[in-house]
Amino acid sequence: MRARIDVSNGMWPAWWTLGISKPWPANGEIDIMEYYRGKLLANIACLDSNDKAEWFGNTKPVDTVWAAQFHVWRMDWDEDYVALYVDDSLMNKVTLDKLVNKDGSSFNPFKQPHYMLLNLAIGGTNGGDPSSTSFPKKFEVDYVRVYQKK
Repeated sequence: MRARIDVSNGMWPAWWTLGISKPWPANGEIDIMEYYRGKLLANIACLDSNDKAEWFGNTKPVDTVWAAQFHVWRMDWDEDYVALYVDDSLMNKVTLDKLVNKDGSSFNPFKQPHYMLLNLAIGGTNGGDPSSTSFPKKFEVDYVRVYQKK
């Protein structure tokens, strides 16, 4: 995806996936791009042994100068790992063997189809207080491309 995100107070843009089978977090979540409170995030989640999300993540601080430009986010996902990049810089890489749900089911949510979501949430627990922000705001998406090996 090539996009430009707004980093004003309260903005919470994201490009993420969820698996089609099982309830969250057992279905698996990949946050290819998520931003809130001054940080760009690259996260992958599965089910831990306490029925909560086990997060594998990394963050990068960004500012308004960075956010004023378009950037390219990429996910490489194959039978061995999920790797998340921004502008060709690796943000996070996790091998699939670490992403098996820890409930004894041996279910790996990253060996099933996922669907993508792109959204701009405002406020909330992570987005923060938008009361000092003037609106409207934009999450500008130039393109989203999906490639699959045959």
